[in-house]
Amino acid sequence: MPLSRQYVIEVRFERTNVPSFDEYPFSLPAIQHLQDLRPHPSVTFFIGENGSGKSTLLEAIAVACRFNPEGGSMNFSFSTRASHSDLHKYLRIVRGIRRPRTGYFLRAESFYNVASEIDRLDEIPAAAPPIKDSYGGVSLHKQSHGESFMALLTRRFSPSGLYFLDEPEAALSPSRQLQALARIHQLVKGGAQFVIATHSPILMSYPGAQILLFDTDGIRPVQYTDTEHFRTTHDFLRDHEGSLRKLLDEGED
Repeated sequence: MPLSRQYVIEVRFERTNVPSFDEYPFSLPAIQHLQDLRPHPSVTFFIGENGSGKSTLLEAIAVACRFNPEGGSMNFSFSTRASHSDLHKYLRIVRGIRRPRTGYFLRAESFYNVASEIDRLDEIPAAAPPIKDSYGGVSLHKQSHGESFMALLTRRFSPSGLYFLDEPEAALSPSRQLQALARIHQLVKGGAQFVIATHSPILMSYPGAQILLFDTDGIRPVQYTDTEHFRTTHDFLRDHEGSLRKLLDEGED
């Protein structure tokens, strides 16, 4: 996507306004070292160990872009538990000249709450079609986790959209992850922009994507084949029996 068509061009971190870097989430190494961030025009991946801050930053960017902290589209405003941090208050979003026609913030941990909110809204009499029609016409609670996410990806998501996804692979088998990659590619060709926090070596293989590693030194770009996710998976599948013998023998020592 050309820069002129990009929705989020830059995320500026107002470091001088932070009251203390000794308190969460500012105490996270990735946030302590955070400088202004320029997402890829099409797909950006946040990767790193649990607790590295990738989901925290993804959430803060999504909230700064006016998405509901618990997930959903910009039209969602429900709240079941205010668990998001104040990091979004210190981020300034530099937007492109175009505005996204649609968008979504997916949080795997609160997708249940989004599904419940959709069911609640659909119980209210309205002239408009039920919201669930945008998800295949079936309540998300009546679909498996993987089915509901694929319904979201294939029916609710559309081109010219801005999408923040937090560990979407939690719902998907390997084959479904490949299907998700194909759908993401269709949407990117239609002008969509994605920022995705993930542990999946399948998803992060998307050609040309920006991969940002969160670790104790901050946030830095890495090549796909240099990620621990790729190397560990590659080495294990190349010799899974040998890898298991070594792993289990070491566990007995």
